[in-house]
Amino acid sequence: MYRTIFAFAVVWSLVAPLGASASDFVLQHPQVADTITVLDLWIEEQRLYQQIPGIAIGIVYDQELIWSKGYGVSDLESQTPVTPKTLFRIGSVTKVFTATAVMQLRDQGKLRLDDPVSRHLPGLRIQNPFPDAPAITVWHLLTHTAGLPREAAFPYFTDHEFPNRDEIVAALATQTLIYSPGTHYKYSNLGVFLLGTIIEVVSGESYHDYITRHIFSPLGMSHSSVDPPAEQTDLLATAYMRRQPDGRRPVMDYYKTRGMAAVGSIVSSVEDMARFAALNLRQGNSTLDGEVLSTSTMREMHRPHWVYSSWTGGMGLGFRIAHRNGETTVSHGGWIGDHRAHLLMVPAEKLAVIAMTNAGDGVPYQFSYEAYDLVGPTIVASTAPPSPDKRTDETWERYTGLYTDPWGWEYRVMILDGEVVVYEYNYPPEEDAESSLTRLEHLEGDTFKMSDGETVVFELDDDGKVKRIKRRYEFLYPVK
Repeated sequence: MYRTIFAFAVVWSLVAPLGASASDFVLQHPQVADTITVLDLWIEEQRLYQQIPGIAIGIVYDQELIWSKGYGVSDLESQTPVTPKTLFRIGSVTKVFTATAVMQLRDQGKLRLDDPVSRHLPGLRIQNPFPDAPAITVWHLLTHTAGLPREAAFPYFTDHEFPNRDEIVAALATQTLIYSPGTHYKYSNLGVFLLGTIIEVVSGESYHDYITRHIFSPLGMSHSSVDPPAEQTDLLATAYMRRQPDGRRPVMDYYKTRGMAAVGSIVSSVEDMARFAALNLRQGNSTLDGEVLSTSTMREMHRPHWVYSSWTGGMGLGFRIAHRNGETTVSHGGWIGDHRAHLLMVPAEKLAVIAMTNAGDGVPYQFSYEAYDLVGPTIVASTAPPSPDKRTDETWERYTGLYTDPWGWEYRVMILDGEVVVYEYNYPPEEDAESSLTRLEHLEGDTFKMSDGETVVFELDDDGKVKRIKRRYEFLYPVK
């Protein structure tokens, strides 16, 4: 059943520019505003249908958080709204901070990427069934090609009792390499633990102190933490397990990762993560160049260093590398304690999207990729002036609003890019926001044509207000 919604595109209350810059112009571009309106409708439609408690999302362009919004609640009991300031656990997105710290130490001459791990951790022992295997290097750990098991030798994802650093190192002697180093990609939390340990040994600081002093503080990520105190964990969005068949969502208690901190411990927000994304989007030298990492080092991290055997993507230094819409994407996802996060960046287009949820069955990359696919092209094209040939009839504004049919299906009316547009609330929702839209071609008066050639007529009362919409031979009525 086709349902159509029309609403006047007003997004200024959703837009939060951080200062006068080129991005201000981007936000005022009609096509950008229109696509953000559609994205906003689609995200909330998806959230309601999937019954996700809360979502936070932000779009960064040219080193500024140009739009951000929270959807739903951080706690079902208190009904506290999610905002871009809401704190979430970012899980394995922590790994890109670990990689950034390693590259800082490399640039300072304190380590090399081709250093054998044994140079910095001489007491390390793991069973090696490959007699001709080369030594595991820092580069192997950054690209997940060390051949290590995925986890340390503890059931911490079963009992949430994480070991300390010394316990993990001691247990390594009981573990065995899965592959010879440098022969296969194999994602390894154990390998990233070793990177965190190297950071501590080389810098002389704890992982928490190092990330706080050398990344969070210079970037102004004042609400982010590696090891949040109790007063901060109390502010976290409540973590909800997957929705049960009866509709319940059990709560997942917070747990500390202790020795595995470098793997997935960081707590942050969309607003703070936007600052980290801005660092990665920097192009050319700037006043901040070198304060955290040089632009050249960031580019080195964003290049493919290992290509998957499927040739569908690969690994940079700490980041996943792939192609989308003809551009190289740099990303990482995270999932811990039933908080999920996704950082998606397209450095060539100066674009990034951050998405976070507090549901074990929430899929943040669904929202980050849709934001990039839908809004990204209009941002890239926004330096061009708006198309002069699309002129909106001011009387069309009276069509805008929410409509329904006798069976409860809803339709909202919008004017986008000089056109009256149909947005359909489908159940289940469309996989992408664009598929929810039907653009109407004006014929005459209050009559329009759909893409299938059939007509839509706005029938008005004596006061000039829409009393109903005739679509083909069916009728939709304004929601009072």
